[in-house]
Amino acid sequence: METKIAIVTGGTSGIGKEIARGLARRGFTVGIVCRNELRGRATVDELRRDAPDARVETFIADLSVQQDVRRVAASLAERFDRLDVLVNNAGVHLVRAKVSADGYDRMVATNHLGPFLLTNLLLGPLEKGAPSRIVIVASEAHRFADGIDVDRLAEPGSYGAAGSLRVYGRSKLLNILFAQELARRMEGSGVTANAMCPGFVATSLARDVRGGERVGALLSRTPVMRTPAQGARMALRLATADEFEGRSGGFYSSTPGAGLLPAAGPLKDPELRRAVWEASARLVGLPAR
Repeated sequence: METKIAIVTGGTSGIGKEIARGLARRGFTVGIVCRNELRGRATVDELRRDAPDARVETFIADLSVQQDVRRVAASLAERFDRLDVLVNNAGVHLVRAKVSADGYDRMVATNHLGPFLLTNLLLGPLEKGAPSRIVIVASEAHRFADGIDVDRLAEPGSYGAAGSLRVYGRSKLLNILFAQELARRMEGSGVTANAMCPGFVATSLARDVRGGERVGALLSRTPVMRTPAQGARMALRLATADEFEGRSGGFYSSTPGAGLLPAAGPLKDPELRRAVWEASARLVGLPAR
């Protein structure tokens, strides 16, 4: 049997590293997309110590920079003739507004536009690997979104720590809308797309949030806080479990009690999903399809 191939973005720390570890243990060849070459090498060494037969490679890119995304997508397509799994995990929570190299809000550029562009550029290899799976790491924080103005989807703004949660929530809402619309567009191709929330996980994502480490230390002593390995479980299920074969367009949450909450209003709006897709395509220079 051919070795299965998986790409994991943000795979050098936290949930992403545990997703990469889990896939390597399952026999996948794993390509990790990361920003820092030294951290990439350290992660490869760690995963190979954990699983001596692990096949892990790194590809360097900053997902907030569209030129980087295009370059790394070309490298991945050249290295692998097909893909079985793509896990869009990389994300940031910035407590102060910053502008990306392309002139967009950097949090939205990293969390949404980068994964949107990378996924679209890798659809060819994913279709060759069908049945294949796309997993997008979103969050229950999508419920804190400040709304979506499609005409100003990634426009830079001004916000501090409090406002940053609303912008972060918007980027996670965009992740889920992207997964839903991608599932619709890829129907019948053998490529599935699903989004998930890993729960409240002890990672470095909010290390810049004032008091974040203290709160995390307190919560780590309770069942509320999850380890990165626990946070990775749902993503690994979506990527590999037979129960998700052919299932697409879902949002699966690991947050306790989240299943009792109604879906956020924007997630019930197919017109919004299509409008977000078209606006995102314009922002990253992809043709409408």
